[in-house]
Amino acid sequence: MRKKLVVGNWKMNGNRARNDVLLSALLEEARSEAVEVAVCPPFPYLDQVGRVLSEAGIALGAQNVSSFEAGAYTGEVSPAMLVDLGCAWVIVGHSERRTLFGETDETVLAKVRAALEFGLKPILCVGETLAQREAGNAELVVGGQVDSVVSGLGADVAAQLTLAYEPIWAIGTGRVASPDQAQAMHRFIRARLESAQVASSEVRILYGGSVTADNASELFAQPDIDGALVGGASLAAAGFSGICRAAAVVAA
Repeated sequence: MRKKLVVGNWKMNGNRARNDVLLSALLEEARSEAVEVAVCPPFPYLDQVGRVLSEAGIALGAQNVSSFEAGAYTGEVSPAMLVDLGCAWVIVGHSERRTLFGETDETVLAKVRAALEFGLKPILCVGETLAQREAGNAELVVGGQVDSVVSGLGADVAAQLTLAYEPIWAIGTGRVASPDQAQAMHRFIRARLESAQVASSEVRILYGGSVTADNASELFAQPDIDGALVGGASLAAAGFSGICRAAAVVAA
């Protein structure tokens, strides 16, 4: 059985004082033997957050990574640097990176490769816009995003990935895919992996679209939803801990 995974993506939020308060509360409430938990703060706070989490059973992750190992790439952060800071996870291809910063499928593949080369565990994000869903192209878009990485890595390597389905229309909007809608896309992604000879039963697929403590239990009860990539709710200890508890209950 795939262990549930809950990942908090702080996005571009936080400061040192607020981080200390949030982390203190998380250490009391968010840990669970039944659930794997990770926190992805902004780059400047990786060291601060990592020091607190290092012995707490909560993993450290980053929100982005460069595809380059080192060199004259001003403003970039290499996978080796993330490993040096204690990161275990890295989010790759988040919809905000694709839509706001122009990351293409080719860019995402290069970053996934770089992360894997240095022992980081990539969380590959895929998802469609509202216009694409309403046009009936959701599976076409998501399937293409999955295929571009799987074909570039090969089936054996792709089995090491964690995926996160994030319907773009449900990120930061308060809207959320119904459990049936989310499960249908997760089932499609798993089938897509299987058709590419990837051992899909071993791959965790997270849901990432306005997950809250109120809707988490119903989402986690779906057979192909293995956890959550949590945005706004990860900035409040009570909300994030509630999501972790919901995952633990389903996993029990």
